Amino acid sequence: MDAGLFARMLSDKSILDLKKLGCKYPQANLKEFVELLDSDFYKPLPLKDFNGRNLVYLDSVAQVQLSAAKVLLTPQSSNQIYGRKAMEDEILSTFSIEQIDTSRDSVRKILSGYAPTNESENRIYGMKQGLEFISDRRNTISEESIHQLYRLTIGAFLPEEDQLLPGHKYRHDSVYIVGDKVEHTGLSWQMLPAYMGELVEFIHQESAMNDLLTAALIHFYIAYLHPWFDGNGRMARLLHLWYLVQQRYSSALFVPLSEYVEKSRRGYYHAYTLAEQNAKISGVMDVTPFLVYFIEHVYHKLVSALPSSQTTETFQNALSQGEITEKEQALWQFVLTAYGESPFSTKQLEKDFGNAAYATIRGFVRKFETLGLLRSIKYGNRIKYQVAT
Repeated sequence: MDAGLFARMLSDKSILDLKKLGCKYPQANLKEFVELLDSDFYKPLPLKDFNGRNLVYLDSVAQVQLSAAKVLLTPQSSNQIYGRKAMEDEILSTFSIEQIDTSRDSVRKILSGYAPTNESENRIYGMKQGLEFISDRRNTISEESIHQLYRLTIGAFLPEEDQLLPGHKYRHDSVYIVGDKVEHTGLSWQMLPAYMGELVEFIHQESAMNDLLTAALIHFYIAYLHPWFDGNGRMARLLHLWYLVQQRYSSALFVPLSEYVEKSRRGYYHAYTLAEQNAKISGVMDVTPFLVYFIEHVYHKLVSALPSSQTTETFQNALSQGEITEKEQALWQFVLTAYGESPFSTKQLEKDFGNAAYATIRGFVRKFETLGLLRSIKYGNRIKYQVAT
């Protein structure tokens, strides 16, 4: 292949879509182009496609900015295991992606410790148990712990026909996925134990691959294998978070990754479709489209997900100078984890926090507004407060 033509094709944005690339360069031999990529540009991964061939990706294309990792690595001063508001949004979004009806009120109720009273709340309770499980760093990723996570989160709430057989960690029959332009047949059930074992090995191996890309790859691979009859999407998103928690990304459970996925749901499914479509053309399972989707639509959107460094610095300075009481520190941590960037009223904070008099709440919001940590917003005759950014 002509070197100039190859260089133009390699730098073309359509490289993520081989069908479109072939239309733009009809004079090119796509087979020859892929062979050159395979020999010099694709980075092989120690995970296999259904034909036993290594998955690959283009590291020159899948480049994640340092700012994304910085947000997720930001230490949390809260003693909460996850951000309540963030995980409220996480649960709502992960259900919405799978078109499972639920309500914010029900999610808040279950996250506040109330017992489930119907099927929808059982599902929410399962997600709550899953989040608590992955937030405990002692629960390292293994085939057994993945099975335990599945049972806690999804398996216990499935109808009998979708239950796993006794002694089985994965499904015992074929599964076909059709919907939102994603058409896929899961891996043969007989091969699942071997492939899942290799995935767990990969998770614990030293790798030159960026942690955030590794998490996205795990996410892709669970959906690709489809190890269970139901709940594969939720498990893929939970394992994505779990890996980041295990790699000590302190804010992984204080940022609703699935909310960003839900906002770009079409691109999410299209990334799966492109990987499958490209593999049919090239014979190579290149996961770059999915990695790039996560880079552009999730990771690079995280910059505004947590309080700014200036806000954090202002709080730390006030704390070190003795301007903030222990109760006010606890209230501030609660505001960050329970509300995030969402507005709240003093009455709402009093009710949700549950361990401070109304006068203390009023004093807290006024002082923190003066410090520049909170800002007030007028809603008619009412005033709400929001973390300053």
